[in-house]
Amino acid sequence: MKKFSFTLIFSLLAFLALSQEIKETPFKSEIKEVTVFLSGAQIFETASGQISAGESFILIKGLSSHLDEKSIQVKGMGDFTIQAVNKRLDYLSEQKAGEKMQALQDSILAIQSNQIRESARLEVLKEKTSLLNANKNIGGTQNGASLTELKQAMDFYDAELMKIKTEELKIQANLRKENEEMNKLGNQIATMQASSNEATSEIRIRIKADRAGSANFEINYLVANAGWYPKYDVRVKNVSSPLSLTYKAEVYQNTGVDWKNVKLRFSNGNPNQGGQIPDLEKWELNFARLTTFNPRTQNFGSVSGRITSSSDGQALPGANILVTGTTIGTVSDMEGNYSLTLPSGASQLSAFFVGFQPEDVNINSSRVNISLQEDTYALEEMVVTGYALQGKASGVQVSDRERRMSAPQMKVALANSIATVVVENQTTVEIEVAEPYSIKSNGEKTLVDLKNFQIAASYRYSVVPKLDNDAFLIAEISDWSQYSLLEGESNLYFEDGFVGRSILNGSSLQDTLEISMGRDRSIVIQREKNDEFSKKRAIGSNITESREYKITVKNNKSQAVTINVEDQIPVSVNSDITVEALALSGGKLDPQTGKVTWTITLQPGAQQELKLQYEVKYPKREKMILD
Repeated sequence: MKKFSFTLIFSLLAFLALSQEIKETPFKSEIKEVTVFLSGAQIFETASGQISAGESFILIKGLSSHLDEKSIQVKGMGDFTIQAVNKRLDYLSEQKAGEKMQALQDSILAIQSNQIRESARLEVLKEKTSLLNANKNIGGTQNGASLTELKQAMDFYDAELMKIKTEELKIQANLRKENEEMNKLGNQIATMQASSNEATSEIRIRIKADRAGSANFEINYLVANAGWYPKYDVRVKNVSSPLSLTYKAEVYQNTGVDWKNVKLRFSNGNPNQGGQIPDLEKWELNFARLTTFNPRTQNFGSVSGRITSSSDGQALPGANILVTGTTIGTVSDMEGNYSLTLPSGASQLSAFFVGFQPEDVNINSSRVNISLQEDTYALEEMVVTGYALQGKASGVQVSDRERRMSAPQMKVALANSIATVVVENQTTVEIEVAEPYSIKSNGEKTLVDLKNFQIAASYRYSVVPKLDNDAFLIAEISDWSQYSLLEGESNLYFEDGFVGRSILNGSSLQDTLEISMGRDRSIVIQREKNDEFSKKRAIGSNITESREYKITVKNNKSQAVTINVEDQIPVSVNSDITVEALALSGGKLDPQTGKVTWTITLQPGAQQELKLQYEVKYPKREKMILD
């Protein structure tokens, strides 16, 4: 056993000695292209330099610490063989980042120490003021002071109190400036904690060459803590004009490395999602009393809140907040605040931030504050496994995915006459920005204009006066699939004014895409109950109740408009209850849902009255709620 242990230790030492003898040559690399996914990004770098004969390590330094080592792909050009590729942490860069962080923290401590001295001085000045006030009596209690003594005393008190007040004001002004400086330093520390500008990993390429010469490398890999959210500006001048749609990407990146003058592509793919088709399990049906019921959650139109650290309650700027199961998301501002418009059926938010554990929270109100816990495991994990590619450099393995991505991109790279180019791959759609772009790794959100479309649209107004007396303008776009839109928040502008926010449902299965343009208060709607018609009477063993509602619609706009008005009558789910529609003013009734729909056209200044009458019959022993 001892002999075996000695042999193992000797072999390990020999291997380490051999590894130390292999020459390491740093190559300078440059990021050329970045494909930003909905979550994550693929970085394309190039590096070149001179290699020596024999075995050596080529080091590509200054890379993101969030690099996924399993995604590394290397292609080399030159007379050499790539033997292995792996990633390791760059501890020197980590040390530099730590030194910068410590310098900022030392600055805060210095300011706090000075503030302690200034606060002590304020206390001294307060005591001096109290002492002066306690000795205001001049000449004692028995003898009055002369006019000369009184004037001298007043001059003395005036001069001394003025000195004290002047010094107090100066100290208070310094305290305010110091607090502002500490806030700035604190924000800088938070930003550096979120994503240090000093990269902390490197790629090591082990090569073997018969002779010295030049070498070129093309490297690509995936990084976390980057992505984009689709955003839209929807503008309508009037209902006779086409719709202007500006497609934007709200980009965030906390990779630790700035992207400087790179070619950007935005993909609707998400490499973090599993590619395995789900397995349909057996559906076991049981009695209702043995079935768990999940109550429907309340829907909110929007949600806002603040993202903080659970350890100290400090705001987390640059945190990502996503409506779970959608592409709708945003990035928190420097105070940790966020705001999102919610799609129908949204029930949960997902929040994540560099160095913190992801958190899923339910949307139980219109304000949801989220507290994230530090991910100590992620901060302490230092073990990195290698990933190897073998073969001659002139023909190093290139994946099918790389070929699919690079081939069409070369075709559109020369298209400089337009801002962006849409590339359809087998499973994804990419939008390529023609001009180089720079995005810093500071956690701030950056809006990049992708496309601007002038789209022919038809317009109509919809109103549900039972729930809301405002009319909503709806723009309808046919053949909308050609624009490769994703579900996202949209800012709405109508008649040169901002009218609100909505959701553009790019995941809709309908042939016609409907975009809500918000409220238009130039169309006035009123719904009122006619108490004279609404009666209750007994006939035999049954009760009959009748209801009538009058809906008035007026067009105060300068042009004719088409309006869809929607109301309802109840639908019976009991054979002892009958519902009968009496008068609907030409409205169309859906007997399955009870919805009544009118489509009317109103000229400028015109108004129209609609009537909704129905009757309900039920047993006398029962009670009904009809209002």
